[in-house]
Amino acid sequence: MNINNKEFLEFLVKAKKGTYANSNAPKVIPSRLKSKDYEFTDGNFTYHDTYFGGVKFMGEEVVYYNDNILWGMNYYGVTLDDSLTEELMDKVLRVALMKVGEDKSVIPIRGPKEFINEDYLYTFNVDGDMENFVGTEQIYKDKKLIYELKCHGGIIK
Repeated sequence: MNINNKEFLEFLVKAKKGTYANSNAPKVIPSRLKSKDYEFTDGNFTYHDTYFGGVKFMGEEVVYYNDNILWGMNYYGVTLDDSLTEELMDKVLRVALMKVGEDKSVIPIRGPKEFINEDYLYTFNVDGDMENFVGTEQIYKDKKLIYELKCHGGIIK
């Protein structure tokens, strides 16, 4: 399976919009102690996202094709303003993440390059391609950085 083909990319976007980014998506049974997990299956593809924490969190996403691991991403995010709750950050972040795949200037692994939501500015900058990438996601309120996530990943063989 080529991860740069249309079938994989369409699945990944659908999976991301059908899991954490979608506030109505159900969690699945945790795969590890105290983890929060989402899973999405369509045809021969399965996507699994496992993360730990809330305002300071880390996690991993993997995509399987015919039960063989194909692609993955690790991430670590931090809310930099201690007065912000996980619920508020989710409200801001999930809206941006539901736009995954819409901005063709960035690979479809998080949100768009830039998105304004009320008083918040979301940015995502990534270097590389679907096979090997590193990225930084940030949220600003009134030009002050309040959240940052670092991610990296790519093809798994």
